[in-house]
Amino acid sequence: MSKEIVDLMVDGGQAKAGASLAQPLAPLGVNLQAIITKINEKTSSFNGMKVPVKVTVDTETKDFDLEIGTPPISELIKKELKIDKGSGMPNKNKIGNFAMEQIIKLAQMKQDSLLSNNFRSAVKSVIGSCNSNGVLVEGKTSKELTEDINAGKYDDIINNQKTELSGEKKSQLQEQLTVFQERLKKEMAKLEAEKKAAEEKTKKTVEAAPTTDAKAEVKEGDKKPETAAKDVKEAKPAAGKATGKKETKK
Repeated sequence: MSKEIVDLMVDGGQAKAGASLAQPLAPLGVNLQAIITKINEKTSSFNGMKVPVKVTVDTETKDFDLEIGTPPISELIKKELKIDKGSGMPNKNKIGNFAMEQIIKLAQMKQDSLLSNNFRSAVKSVIGSCNSNGVLVEGKTSKELTEDINAGKYDDIINNQKTELSGEKKSQLQEQLTVFQERLKKEMAKLEAEKKAAEEKTKKTVEAAPTTDAKAEVKEGDKKPETAAKDVKEAKPAAGKATGKKETKK
């Protein structure tokens, strides 16, 4: 029995018979529409997200088997926030704020595919991915929150893998995001002002500096009186010689 394995990345619940599926599968002689239907059934819970799918085909019988992976963590983050894309400038624009309970939920979904030795490490990995997508956790950056985790602040939530989130906590998350965004806005404005001030200072320094011609004039004018007189004295014989005049004997 010969088998062929095809790795695909599909839109959860919305796979179609386009080139991305037809090109690798059609040459194997399988029922493409049957595979697409099965993929959409198995990925319906990941609707709107990119999902990795492994298709194993028996090249003799044309039977197939599907292995559905979990979407990339960035896709799960966007799904949890109910947004279409992450922040284009994660260090300057924060687009969301997760509770630790939501991080636990995402870590549970991705634990098997993350290179983590334990669940705590998986949590930290997810928090790092949130930071890369412009998402805060508990109103903090990944560096700040990791310090809290190492200090044991979230041991109860992590050890018991709590995922329930109260309405009150959701309101707090929005308030934290607003406060952080305002702080970030002020910091960016301050940096921009400092940059402009430095540029203006450099411009004034350049404008105040003497030009090459001015430096030459200053250098010539700086000659001492005795040096200037010597220059004039030495120049007279040269001038006389240049005119071609000869002294006549009386």
